Amino acid sequence: MTRVLNLLAFSLILVISFSCQKPQNQNLKIEKTPASYSDLVSLFKEWRTFEVPPQLDGAPDYRKATFEQRLPEFQKLQSKLLAMDTTGWSISEQVDFRIVWAEMNGFDFNHRILKPWERDPAFYKSIWTERSDVPAHEGPTHHGILELWQYDFPLQSASREKFAKELAGIPALNEQAESNLTGNSKELWAAGIPSIATQIADLENMLTLPGVGEDAELVKLITEAKSSTDKLVAWLEKEAPSKTGESGIGKENYTWYLQNVHLVPLTWEDEVMILKRELARAWASLKLEEHRNRNLPPLPEANTPEDFAKLSEDGVNSLISFLRDQEIVTVKDYFEPALRVHMGSFIPKEKRNFFTIGMHIDPRPLYSHFYHWFELARMDLEPHSSEIRRSPLLYNIWDSRNEGTATAVEEIFMDAGLYEDSPRSREIVYIMIAQRAARGLGSLYAQANEMTMVEAGGIHSNYTPRGWMKTEKELLLFEQHLYMRQPGYGSSYITGKFLLENAMADFARIQEEKGVDFKLKDFFDQLNSIGSIPISLGHWEMTGVDQQEGR
Repeated sequence: MTRVLNLLAFSLILVISFSCQKPQNQNLKIEKTPASYSDLVSLFKEWRTFEVPPQLDGAPDYRKATFEQRLPEFQKLQSKLLAMDTTGWSISEQVDFRIVWAEMNGFDFNHRILKPWERDPAFYKSIWTERSDVPAHEGPTHHGILELWQYDFPLQSASREKFAKELAGIPALNEQAESNLTGNSKELWAAGIPSIATQIADLENMLTLPGVGEDAELVKLITEAKSSTDKLVAWLEKEAPSKTGESGIGKENYTWYLQNVHLVPLTWEDEVMILKRELARAWASLKLEEHRNRNLPPLPEANTPEDFAKLSEDGVNSLISFLRDQEIVTVKDYFEPALRVHMGSFIPKEKRNFFTIGMHIDPRPLYSHFYHWFELARMDLEPHSSEIRRSPLLYNIWDSRNEGTATAVEEIFMDAGLYEDSPRSREIVYIMIAQRAARGLGSLYAQANEMTMVEAGGIHSNYTPRGWMKTEKELLLFEQHLYMRQPGYGSSYITGKFLLENAMADFARIQEEKGVDFKLKDFFDQLNSIGSIPISLGHWEMTGVDQQEGR
């Protein structure tokens, strides 16, 4: 770890390589045949139907034998896709082709390398009490999850039937987990146990929901699910001491996955350099801001519920007005309601974590990141015309777009003038950038097996300014565990930001060559209209510049 930490002190030279090795399926000799876009949509529907595994005793079947039995059908679908001649297709149609190609690569990679059903106990978490702020849950999840936040209690007949069916599948899945989890990934195993253990409390809390405690069948199903979860946790704890292997997938696998599944045209080494550069830049910029603001008083913290209520109300009004009045983006009617649901609530100082520390000083930097909720509202209320982009892309393929955009706008809005009324708020933005660069950098070394998750958390904690990541170990563990489970996610905030800035630069350059004035609102409106797809594909559709051309 000392050698790696010492690297952080060296001068940073950013050299981006857009090379990448060919995916295995590209080596197949498949004769191309003319195809139409409607052929792609038909294949997409067939692919998405196949991607859902068969059922075993009411739960998705992740047994090794089942995967092997289904592999020929997958290869047939993949070959059918690769045989499509897309000559003459529009860029947007070719983008959709690339999305389907990436999803199939994701299935292939999960089957060959990631194998969450074998290596990752947290994969078997079934109860999700809140909606994610991105298109789907972060990290690998199984196909039978119970989205508690989608239900209104007391339940009506149709939703009750669905709820009961999902509960009934939990014991069967937990039993299957004990057979499927044959992996030897020490840290994934240990960190996954608490993820499953929290399900016990979630199930207990269900009994207090309106109408549930009076429903004998639901009480029985919840009790059985809780008992089976208790049993699974006990088994995981018993097996934990025998786990001795590494949890990261290694640099070569990481680069293949990054380029061929998440469509991020970078290598592991490129990402390390980008995150090191952003970490250094954020620290240096923070110190320059502090110098400029040295004669200004510190920003006050909201230390009462009343103070926080006013601060958050002012923050929402300021951000929405800024976006509208400064023509940053077309502000839809659903923007403000979507943001207000997530304004947060007062937290005593001693209980605040990294994000809520800043929120109690000026919530606008975090509310800028909540661009996420604008995007989810758009998906709900203005679904994309392309059936391929309408629902969340599989395997977190959207991470560079959604996390990258949410991170980028923190600084973009700042540079566009959001904090003219509060110069010291700019300091919070740089602290947030430094934190995301530090945690992503740690995750890269952990995926390369050059650090443990604990050591990666050391970079995350020690290189976040003002000690703001030293306040809550649970947040630190949660984030590094997620980034080990989902390769590429930890770095996507900063590398997605980098790719979005690349797209903006090309967009502006091309407009300048045409004699057209650059308008930030045009850029964001076009980006939003393209949907939650990898930023490299958005770049291509907005500019005609394909960063993966020639691969």
